[in-house]
Amino acid sequence: MGAQGQRLAVIGAGVAGCALVARLRQLGWPGPITLWEIGRGPGGRTASRRSRHDADLRFDHGAPLLNLAVAEPPLLLDSLLAAGALAPFEDPVALLQGETQQLLAGCHDPLVQGRLLIAPDGMDRLCAAMLQMADEGVTARFGQLVRHLQPRPQGGWLLQDADGALLGEADWLVVSSTLPAHPRSRLVLGWDEAPLRRAAAALGDARLNHALERIAAIRTEPRSNLLVVCDAAAAAAWAALPFRLLEFDAAARQRFGLSRLRILPLGDGRCTLVAHSSTVFATEHLSVYGSRSAVALLQTLPPREVEEAEVIQRLAAMVCDALEPWLTPAMVASLRRSDNRQLMRWGAAFPLPPGLPPDLMLCGLSRLAFCGDYVSGPGFGRVEGAWRSAERLAAELIDAAGVRGA
Repeated sequence: MGAQGQRLAVIGAGVAGCALVARLRQLGWPGPITLWEIGRGPGGRTASRRSRHDADLRFDHGAPLLNLAVAEPPLLLDSLLAAGALAPFEDPVALLQGETQQLLAGCHDPLVQGRLLIAPDGMDRLCAAMLQMADEGVTARFGQLVRHLQPRPQGGWLLQDADGALLGEADWLVVSSTLPAHPRSRLVLGWDEAPLRRAAAALGDARLNHALERIAAIRTEPRSNLLVVCDAAAAAAWAALPFRLLEFDAAARQRFGLSRLRILPLGDGRCTLVAHSSTVFATEHLSVYGSRSAVALLQTLPPREVEEAEVIQRLAAMVCDALEPWLTPAMVASLRRSDNRQLMRWGAAFPLPPGLPPDLMLCGLSRLAFCGDYVSGPGFGRVEGAWRSAERLAAELIDAAGVRGA
C-alpha cells in the first residue's frame, strides 16, 4: 500500500520527533502527521522554560548545547545553520576538580566534545525550527498526554487519553520517548503498566516484543535541576566568572553532589543559572518533581511544598559550597532568595548503554517504530544520537510505507 493519505502519529516533540517529521517531509511523506507532546512546547532534551509574564526570562534547563562528535554532519544541519536556528557555541567551558577545588579551562566530558552548537534564542528553538522545516504538514498537540495505545483490527493505532476517549488515529506510530514502553512509567506516572506493553500482547509481533524487552532493560540517570534568576547586580558578578558552562569531574560530583552549572546572561542585564545535580542526589529525591513540571500539572499531582523547598535549599547550598572560592556576597544572596528559585526534576536525563539496537527501530508488522537518544549508535545518550536516529528512521519509514519518487 502506498503512503498517500496514510496518517502518522509521533509521540514526543523532542529533537528525535521533530527531526523525524522534518526529514520525512524532505523525503516526500505525503500523509498527515500529528505530533503529541506532554510538555507545553517542543524541546524534550533541549527544552527551555519561559514565562508568559516575563518575555526576557529563559532557562535552558536540559541540554545547554548540542555537540556533534561524528565528523559527518546530520542531513538537516546545513538548513538549520542557514536559517540561524543553530550557531557555534563559543562561551567559555571549565571543569571543576573535586580533589583540589580548582578550575581547569576546557573539559574532556563527552557532552562537550566535537563541534559545539547552540540555538541562539533558546535551545527549544532548535525543535521549533525543525517543525518549521516540515511546513504545514504537521499538527502539533502540546500539553497532551497519550495514556492508552490500542491496535486497530485493520492495522494502525488508536490514541486515547486517561479516560479512554479517542484522541486520534494513525496508520503508523512512532515513539520518540521510552516512557510509553518502559516500566518507569509506572513510577513516574503511577500507571499500572506501560501502554505499549499492554498493546503488544494483542499483536503477536515477535520483533516488537524483542524491541520492548530491550527498551525495558534500558537504565537511565536522573537529574534534579535548580533554576535561579539573578538580578542585574548579581548577574554582573556571575558573568565575570571564567566560565559560562562548568562541568564537574567524578570527584567533584561525589564531593558536591552536582554535575553541571550553566550561566545564561539575559538581554535585560539579568542572568539565569541552571545547576544539575549528580545522579546520586537525584535518585535520592526521585519523587520530588517540581510543582511547575508538565507531569505534575497534567497529572494534577498533590503539591509537595515542604519536600520541594528542602530539595531547592539543598541544591542552592551545594552550589555555594562548590563555588565558595569565587562567590561574592551578592552571588550568595542570589542563590538564597526563595522567590527566584525553581526545581525541575529530569527523570530520565541520560540513558545508559547498550540501548535499543538500530535494527529494532522499525516493527513493520505492527506499523510501529522508535527513535531517540536511547537508540544505540553515534551520539547515544545525547542530542546528536536522538537526531541521527530520527534521520535514519525517516528513510526506513519511507521504504516501509511504500513512498516512491521521494
